[in-house]
Amino acid sequence: MNTIDKKIVDNIKKLGIDMIDEAKSGHPGIVLSAAPIIYTLYSRHLKVNPKADKWLNRDRFVMSAGHGSALLYSTLYMAGFDIDLNELKRFRQLGSITPGHPELNVTPGVDLSTGPLGQGFASAVGMAIAEKYLKTNYNIPKKYNIIDHKIYVLCGDGDLMEGISYEASSIAGNLKLDNLIVLYDSNNTTLDGKTNMTFNENIEKRFNALNWNYLLVKDGENIDQIDKALVKAKKSDKPTIIEIKTTLGNGSLLEGTNKVHGSPLTKEDLKQLNHKLGMREVKFTPSLEAVSYFREQIKNRVSLEYDRWNDMYNEFLDNSSDEIKRDFNILNNKTTIDTSNLVKFTKEIVEESLRESNGKILNELVNSNKLIIGGSADVATSTKTYITTGEDFSKNNYKGKNLWFGIREHAMGSILNGISTYNIKTFGSTFLSFSDYLKPAIRMSALMNLPVNYIFTHDSIDIGEDGPTHEPIEQLTMLRSIPNLDVYRPCDIKEIVGCFDLIYQNNKPSILILGRNKVETLKNTNYKKVKYGAYIIKPEKNDLTAIFISSGNNMNTTLELALKLEEKGYGVRVVSMPSINLFLKQDKAYKKEIIDNKSKIIFIEPTNNFELLSEFSNNCYTVFENKFGISAKKDDVLDYMNFSKQEILDKILYIFDIKED
Repeated sequence: MNTIDKKIVDNIKKLGIDMIDEAKSGHPGIVLSAAPIIYTLYSRHLKVNPKADKWLNRDRFVMSAGHGSALLYSTLYMAGFDIDLNELKRFRQLGSITPGHPELNVTPGVDLSTGPLGQGFASAVGMAIAEKYLKTNYNIPKKYNIIDHKIYVLCGDGDLMEGISYEASSIAGNLKLDNLIVLYDSNNTTLDGKTNMTFNENIEKRFNALNWNYLLVKDGENIDQIDKALVKAKKSDKPTIIEIKTTLGNGSLLEGTNKVHGSPLTKEDLKQLNHKLGMREVKFTPSLEAVSYFREQIKNRVSLEYDRWNDMYNEFLDNSSDEIKRDFNILNNKTTIDTSNLVKFTKEIVEESLRESNGKILNELVNSNKLIIGGSADVATSTKTYITTGEDFSKNNYKGKNLWFGIREHAMGSILNGISTYNIKTFGSTFLSFSDYLKPAIRMSALMNLPVNYIFTHDSIDIGEDGPTHEPIEQLTMLRSIPNLDVYRPCDIKEIVGCFDLIYQNNKPSILILGRNKVETLKNTNYKKVKYGAYIIKPEKNDLTAIFISSGNNMNTTLELALKLEEKGYGVRVVSMPSINLFLKQDKAYKKEIIDNKSKIIFIEPTNNFELLSEFSNNCYTVFENKFGISAKKDDVLDYMNFSKQEILDKILYIFDIKED
């Protein structure tokens, strides 16, 4: 390592350690072990423009080991991104742009929110898919090379232990994503101790078996070795993992031990470390020479390429069709997907399952929009989400719109997140009961506000013989409890159209809950009113005494039961509530117009918790049993769950203290 390289690396280390000491929290181990890795990447390879950090054709960098945020922020500052020293001083403090773990759209230069280990690794696979898809669909060979970049990941032992990384790396190898390069900070130490207690596998053989290229750097302090490995990786015809042997907390009195992983260094340790690094003990005083040289390195390597690309991009748009211009406006978040072609489905009177209705609508939408892609966890045959004219995305065809995730729900969710960071609109489908496998990825979608549409079919207990493992009970409650996530449970094809209008207007994560049993198109449903979350589908004929609220497959039954009570002289209003989350956001006047607090409110829906609606009235009732289902015929399951039509009616009559004739 030459003198100036060492000086920059040492300054990155010093700033990272200063941040952790100032905050009195953080992870010094990775700062001291991986600084040479991240410096080599940013100074010699990463194609970024710190003055245009959202450049469409930049290389992406994912700090999958998100606890290394201090290392990332100090590097970004040194590289010239729009982060000043005061923000480094405010590391982990309220309102800073340097949060405890990296967050998308908070810190300049951060391409993905990371923290839960393995999520960044898997989402980077999604980014690599997105790059391949855009490159293949929009580049004009030998003329306009608009999309052409790499995705780099810094991960640790913990990322590779998490099962999601195995799922995602299997997909990446199968697709031969040669634009993906993983830098593995291999220090054999985690929070609780040495990895040999839990993690002893041969990384080379593991990744070779997954159809990856494997490279080894024996000395993680040797920048030239790291550089040579990156040069080789960029020439590979498959994804590459570079195992870089490092010492956790290198230079600390606690180096090589788990004690340096997640706690600030002592004053004694800081003093001797500053001496080793040749630094003053004054915090946040980086060398002006080191900062200037680092920034010049990046500028000299990238600025000309950026300027040429910008000229080419503008010429490309000037000579492009209106459709392509629209697509790039979508990618740059300047416009939304047009869903006007879906209105025709609101005229259809059908009797079919909601998953089938959704499949027709989805095919129509994807066929007319190049920037909607997705797939399923090997259940497209059942979820009806296969795009019949979309072609399959594969190592031989990166143009395809159908993504084949295999039976890998967790990786599917994170990969969708990675694709969506490009503002491509993605969808992924599986059964509602299996949404549990995707929960961590769904939470990250909501945290990053990414336009992922999760399509969960096989809603409700009435799927029958598959039994309690496949019959969702608590999933609706769980999904509705996630902040910044719109959950839709439409009751017919018209409401599905209304859901898609919102999904592509709002540009945020969403979930569609769909049944597999046939339902009729209802006379009074209104796709335009879905945006309110709830609306009156059947007004009361007599003085209002009860409000029935329902959604999804249960709406037909709810309407029938309302008519039965009306025959007894009661005034029953029926409210369709496709989205509780949206309804709760409406103003008080609208909510009061739909739900009168003076009336009995009865929820007819197979879920186990209605606390989200408790603000409306203390006079609320639910008719569902909080227990797991059973394997049996549909009607027998409904009887067992006390949710047959007769059982629901009996409960309603009991609530009203009515004796059945």
